[in-house]
Amino acid sequence: MRSQIERIAPGSETFICNGLPVTFVDCAPDELQNVCERLTAELGYRFATLVVEEAHCDWQLGYIFCGGHDLQGGLVRVSLKASGARPIIPSISAIVHAADWHEREAEDLFGLVFEGHPKLGDFVLHEHTPEGINPMRSDFDPAAELPSEDICPWRPGRIVQTPGAFAMPIGPVYSDFAESAHFLLETVGEDVIRVIPRFFYKYRGLEKLAEGRRVEDVLLLAERFSGTSAFAHSLAFCQAVESICEAKLPARAPALRTFFAELERFRYHVGVIADICGSTALAVATSQAAILEEELLRLCCKYAGHRYLFGLNIPGGLSLNVEDEACRVLTGEVGSIAKRLVDLMEMLRFSSSFLDRLEQVGAIAKKDATDYGLVGPIARASGVVRDLRIALPYAAYGKDSLSFSAPGEEEGDGYARLRVFFNEAMQSVEIMRQIAESLPPGEVRVPRFDIKGGVSLGWAEAPCGAAFHWIRVRNDGRVARYRVTPPSFTNWHGFHLAAENFAFQDFPIIMATFGLSNAECDR
Repeated sequence: MRSQIERIAPGSETFICNGLPVTFVDCAPDELQNVCERLTAELGYRFATLVVEEAHCDWQLGYIFCGGHDLQGGLVRVSLKASGARPIIPSISAIVHAADWHEREAEDLFGLVFEGHPKLGDFVLHEHTPEGINPMRSDFDPAAELPSEDICPWRPGRIVQTPGAFAMPIGPVYSDFAESAHFLLETVGEDVIRVIPRFFYKYRGLEKLAEGRRVEDVLLLAERFSGTSAFAHSLAFCQAVESICEAKLPARAPALRTFFAELERFRYHVGVIADICGSTALAVATSQAAILEEELLRLCCKYAGHRYLFGLNIPGGLSLNVEDEACRVLTGEVGSIAKRLVDLMEMLRFSSSFLDRLEQVGAIAKKDATDYGLVGPIARASGVVRDLRIALPYAAYGKDSLSFSAPGEEEGDGYARLRVFFNEAMQSVEIMRQIAESLPPGEVRVPRFDIKGGVSLGWAEAPCGAAFHWIRVRNDGRVARYRVTPPSFTNWHGFHLAAENFAFQDFPIIMATFGLSNAECDR
């Protein structure tokens, strides 16, 4: 793979980081599109994230790719330099469509111009933000009052112009606990022809808030912007910091991290299954799954001190050393819940009214899932079986003692996604069992952990897909730049693929089968 990248981009350099190859490619603007296209089309790399850094009027853009056809290619960072107050960057979204939302986000937050992108503006920043305000620029003061000006009412950009066409809004306000998101469904009858999403109603500026703060304080932000995946995000963040500091963790720490990561995955998937049952109006099945989720939350609190595993990951290891016997008992309790989940699965398999709402509904073809860079159970249900636990192993996932494979399906419909959620939940219990039976002895944190300056990328296979946390730390131990790419941001980009060409009444069910978080997108 190294020689193939050298053929595409002469002069590239490869280093080993965390046991994995990382290749750095310096790229001129007129070469960017060709290099990115060949990385994805010829070598099978998947676009992961776009990192933008500003230093006065100089800009550094990092296009990060992972994987490769053999899933052993490690990471590739394509670096592009630009200058000027509002530099013009060639858009790669036409050839690497997974980069579409990343470029739109960078245009809104930094004021960069991506030449050739078909739709810039009105993305993260809504109509209440005056034109010319770019909150991620270095000269932006988040405490300052925004200039006052008349706000123009937002009018959705209609696509379907056929006579008789109409648009139906869904959201942004929902009942229950769903966070804000708006979907405009366009149609000329009962079937949805176009879905136009609008997120970021609660954009929190997480990356801006992190600037200048201590690493320990940014960890609190990392694990709280998406509470249901708190452990996965804090794990990715801590691994990035540990890579900068070249920390060697005691063997027990990565093992226990993997144990709790799978506990979170199991609990998350049970919650998604409850939501899917609820979307199809199966009240009894919804209650049964919700009870299992609540029992798992209580187990998390009992053994780790918090229902959503807050505060467990820290730079240098874990804050709590759970004893071997406690891990075995917890695994047994989770196993008993898994048996009841299997019973529920068997009942759902033979419920025709339930299956009619899922089979051949909300299907995403494998090619579309690949083009949009979908991740996690959504991608695996469409035959794109990629998993960071295997492609870029971390914690204890790369150990020979741990045996597992990523479940996948081919149909790409709602029922395929449901099966993946069930299969991954069962697999998580098995991974927990393997770890509980062979936990290394010793401590779970390094005795002394000193923060130093540097830059690194951390990652984790969160319950709903690949999560990337990129961080630059100054020599004084404070964060200079923090970039988060959560799986919900990646997957909401492709949600319209599933919802279009299906009936209105299918929309909430398709949404439930995605199992995504609006809050995670609004980071």
